[in-house]
Amino acid sequence: MTQHLAAAPAAPTTGTHTGWWRDAVIYQVYPRSFADGNGDGMGDLEGIRSRLPYLRDLGVDAVWLSPFYASPQADAGYDVADYRAIDPMFGTLLDADALIREAHALDLRVIVDLVPNHSSDRHEWFQRALKEGPGSPLRERYHFRPGKGESGELPPNDWESIFGGPAWTRTADGEWYLHLFAPEQPDFNWEHPAVRDEFRSILRFWLDMGVDGFRVDVAHGLVKAEGLPDIGSHDQLKLLGNDVMPFFDQDGVHEIYRSWNQVLTEYSPSLRPGVPPRDRILVAEAWTPTVERTANYVRPDEMHQAFNFQYLGTHWDAAELRTVIDASLAAMRPVGAPTTWVLSNHDVTRHATRFANPPGLGTQLRTPGDRALGLRRARAASLLMLALPGSAYVYQGEELGLPDVTDLPDEVRQDPSFFRATGQDGYRDGCRVPIPWTETGPSYGFGAGGSWLPQPTTWGPLSVESQTGDPHSTLELYRSALTIRRTHPDLGAGESLTWLPSPDGVLAFTRHPGFTCTANTTGAPVSLPAPGRLLLASTEVTVAGGMVTLPADTTAWWAV
Repeated sequence: MTQHLAAAPAAPTTGTHTGWWRDAVIYQVYPRSFADGNGDGMGDLEGIRSRLPYLRDLGVDAVWLSPFYASPQADAGYDVADYRAIDPMFGTLLDADALIREAHALDLRVIVDLVPNHSSDRHEWFQRALKEGPGSPLRERYHFRPGKGESGELPPNDWESIFGGPAWTRTADGEWYLHLFAPEQPDFNWEHPAVRDEFRSILRFWLDMGVDGFRVDVAHGLVKAEGLPDIGSHDQLKLLGNDVMPFFDQDGVHEIYRSWNQVLTEYSPSLRPGVPPRDRILVAEAWTPTVERTANYVRPDEMHQAFNFQYLGTHWDAAELRTVIDASLAAMRPVGAPTTWVLSNHDVTRHATRFANPPGLGTQLRTPGDRALGLRRARAASLLMLALPGSAYVYQGEELGLPDVTDLPDEVRQDPSFFRATGQDGYRDGCRVPIPWTETGPSYGFGAGGSWLPQPTTWGPLSVESQTGDPHSTLELYRSALTIRRTHPDLGAGESLTWLPSPDGVLAFTRHPGFTCTANTTGAPVSLPAPGRLLLASTEVTVAGGMVTLPADTTAWWAV
């Protein structure tokens, strides 16, 4: 018989429970591109708040908000001028309070981005440090250094910015300051006690506002090796943390996160009358050479989760996926932390486009590739990810099957790495285009007007409105998958799985006794014994005579 997908009902809500992050599905909202509440073409907090019921019905457990702080926007808000204020383009602190309260009323937790590696060059501390000149105590809170050469005309060392070019900028008074990213993002000196005190205070400010956790940007970068030693010749890609570097993954960062863990522990009891206790969490964006190094960030007295970038960078290949899955689970098991899984975010090409192109092209692509192939693989990869033990992250719009926009005109691009001579490719704008909500309209329902980045004219059929109720749509696939994941006793949290014998190019595993996942990563149909009753499949599958034919690039879930 031929079995089809069915539209999913609204996902049920769940109560507060200890360790909610261990199996949580966390949805990343990129505020400027999610929903525009005031019609100015830029997404904002009011727009996000208006769409919270959509996220509740999608079936996610928490919302992670990329930065909305006061910022000159040199790097889309990752250059923070005031960590306790909302940038006017996004709203006010009252809007933030309303969003947090409404999310909690819908049983959605709220995680906010925290950017501790660097501030904006407009931050009060940095501005005063510049004004007061060499010898200012405030310069000790950043990395100011005299230059090399006869008159200090050369940078203090040979470090390069992640965005390309030198990691040092010279000031008018002749000193240099360190910025691992854009010149508008000077790095803090985390050896200074005032910096540590300030960020513990910032944590408490937002915890008092009611947030449930923090995604920590560049968590691996806060501490630099003593003396800031040269790195010599290197591959540019290794700057991201794929190799040992004196400015990334230094052991000293772990003392910082142990102190932060203590702050969050203070907030385990509820501070608001009538509100139950809520476990707060820290999530590390930590690019490290190995998953074993990543596990150091989630030891019991440090953070709670760490992004699994090794998995994100894995090709659609059964053998490669199995190796990374096994390594990820094995690395987290000794520290008792959940493994996390992610396919897309605001810094990389969406997986619907990444998988549409030949492997080996990297995570920032300039070509759309084979759209149909990419979408088919993306749907299969999403079901595979959601079947794995631990917590999963969903980037806004991936539930719609959105591709990257690879043909944005140069004049509309805003990614700072696009304007640097070397370094990252500078094509992150392609995954940041505002998402479509309605089939028609000036911005497909994103807002009453246009959008800050132009949307493709073909996006109407990809909108929430167009896909809702269509049992074959990617949106309904996600809704169905998240409903099953939330209600099936053998899905979600866990630290292991059992691999089953399978043909080359096919992954098959069980989760406890009652659930099996099969994923065909090849370009041809594969027949194998049906493991049980079909729950869900990324494309239509045929079950007959106790056998199932898995089409090319297809994942299926089974009740055993």
